[in-house]
Amino acid sequence: MIVLAKTSWLRTLLLLRGTAVTNVWPRILVTTAVAGAVTYAHEAYGWFTTNLTVTPFTLIGLALSIFLGFRNTTSYDRFWEARKLWGGVVNTSRNLTRQLLVHVGPDGLSESYRTTAHPDGADAEAVAFHHRTVRRVVAYVHALRHHLRGQDRLAELEPFLATAELEALKGEKNRPVAILQRLSADVRAAYERGWIHAQHVPMIDASIGQLIDLQGGCERIKATPIPFSYNVLLHRIVAVYCFTLPFGLVDIPGLNVFTPVVVMLVSYAFFGLDAVGEEIEEPFGEDPNDLPLGAICNTIEINLRQRLGDAELPPPAQPIKNVLT
Repeated sequence: MIVLAKTSWLRTLLLLRGTAVTNVWPRILVTTAVAGAVTYAHEAYGWFTTNLTVTPFTLIGLALSIFLGFRNTTSYDRFWEARKLWGGVVNTSRNLTRQLLVHVGPDGLSESYRTTAHPDGADAEAVAFHHRTVRRVVAYVHALRHHLRGQDRLAELEPFLATAELEALKGEKNRPVAILQRLSADVRAAYERGWIHAQHVPMIDASIGQLIDLQGGCERIKATPIPFSYNVLLHRIVAVYCFTLPFGLVDIPGLNVFTPVVVMLVSYAFFGLDAVGEEIEEPFGEDPNDLPLGAICNTIEINLRQRLGDAELPPPAQPIKNVLT
């Protein structure tokens, strides 16, 4: 995600990184060159005198603008829904951590955890349970990020999971779900041991279920892109419109010599809108305008480990060249 401090209008106007220009400039260059060649051939040799007016291009351009606007609105809806789902992951992971620390443990332990992560005389086994389960929640959010980005980075989970559990995860197709299943098994074991009141078990289980629901929403977005035929049709119409536009402008008196400039501006608008919609329709990637899942996971890790009283916390994520990943 592009992160910029408040800047001047002119500086914003001249920015290139993270904008559509970096993706579409070759297309703009080619269409402008074609427009220049058509204009030169018309002025020098009288070619391409078609008596074609701009009316067809006006009508098609209007329809194309509506088409692009609808597609970009759909893409942004996917982006915004993905951000809301990850906001839910942040809140639910914090809430689940609170429930594990406050409602799980032998008599007196939970109360002492409200003031310090390592209470004097607390049952060492219960403290170990809290550290194990909360770190598993941290592992879950990192595993979810890897899962949505199609990355195999099991080594990044080593600080949060036992070696045996990491080995078991190697063969899992859906590692986040496997981690939550182990967390549920730990909660059940704690209940059977008498560490959780019967009224608190459904509450903790509901938080775990909420994480699964949020993950399912993210997987739905990832697995259901905008229909391929829709994108292909849009790309083709934009390309045909921009490449044929010079033939409709070159015969207009007073405008014909400016045909390359007009085509450059129009193609920047249409190719740019097309590129923006294509980029944000997949919000879980690592493009400059995608969601900063790494920074979100970093925030969750800091928050949850601080509840455990960890002294050595990772630094907050910082943008690199104005990009937060």
